[in-house]
Order: sequence, then structure tokens, then C-alpha cells
Amino acid sequence: MNHPLLTTTVAAVHRDAEHRFSKQRVASIELQAGMGVVGDAHWGRTVRHRSRVRVDASQPNLRQVHLISESLFAHLQDLDFEIAPGELGENITLATADGLDWRELISLPVGTQLQFEQGPLLQLTGLRNPCSQIESHQRGLLAAMLGRDDMGRVLRKTGVMSVVLTGGTVAEGDHIRIQLPPPPHQAMERV
Repeated sequence: MNHPLLTTTVAAVHRDAEHRFSKQRVASIELQAGMGVVGDAHWGRTVRHRSRVRVDASQPNLRQVHLISESLFAHLQDLDFEIAPGELGENITLATADGLDWRELISLPVGTQLQFEQGPLLQLTGLRNPCSQIESHQRGLLAAMLGRDDMGRVLRKTGVMSVVLTGGTVAEGDHIRIQLPPPPHQAMERV
């Protein structure tokens, strides 16, 4: 997919120290290189997602920061769901007023970097796979978060995961420059 839009803005930020499905909206989050969001349950060098810890707790944490485009909430509203930013567990909700919708976000290649105006730098690692907890949040939501593209491939709509390359503070309204990696591009898969 062609990505003419290479900037976006932060609509909201969230964190939660506990392993709950949703995260609380906060004024700002602090990112730490190689670790993630300070004070968040998924902060750490190795995997923190409970199901992945049970499989192999020594795996690298490729899910340090979770990002969703706010256009996903409008898409879900069209499907008769009422979901607000933070309810799907993302750390950063990206604004869509400047054009980056959920389809464009999940189609960015692995290695795409997001440079925040205050200094933090994230690198995309893959797609968030919707888990069964999403069904407990609202009945029917799991099916709504999966789809098929024109080629019949599974679409995972629940956003993208990233690692922190450079730490710093991220807050609502911060501008982000999106830098694609050099070709050939690799499509993101679930991580």
C-alpha cells in the first residue's frame, strides 16, 4: 500500500500498572528505551503479556507500546459497538483528523519508525492479535476486530505493537513523523 501521509498526531495516551483489559487515560506517558511505558503492566525488556510469559518468559518484549488509530472507534460505532480510546488497551491513540486511519496503520511495514516531536522514537514490530478478553469486554467484539482484505488474508484491526528506541515523554497533541524502512518492505504479522 502506498503511504503518502507520513505524519500524524497523538489523540490520547493511556497506561495501567495492572494487567487489565483497558487502560486509563493520562496527561502524558514516559517511554523508556528498550522497556516501554514506565508504570505500565507491559513495561519490561522481556515479554509481559501473561499468555506469552507462560510459553517462554525469556522472549524479547516486542509489545512494549500499543498504538491504535482513533478511526477504529468510528468503524466500531458503525458496527454498533461503543468503544472509547483506552478501552482496547492501547497506550497511544493516534488522531485521524490528519488522515491516518486504522487500515493505513496496520498496513505499515515492520520496522516503520515513529519519531515524536519531543524526542521519543518507536519502531513497529507487528500487529496486535485480538484475544478472547475482547469478547468479555463487549459481546461480538472479537469477530468485529477480525476481517479479510481483498486477497482473503486475515485483517487484525486491533492496532500495532512497537518497541521504544529512544525514550521521552509523549502527550496528547504531540506531532509524529512516520519514517518507512528501506525497501523491500515486510508486512506486519501478529506479535
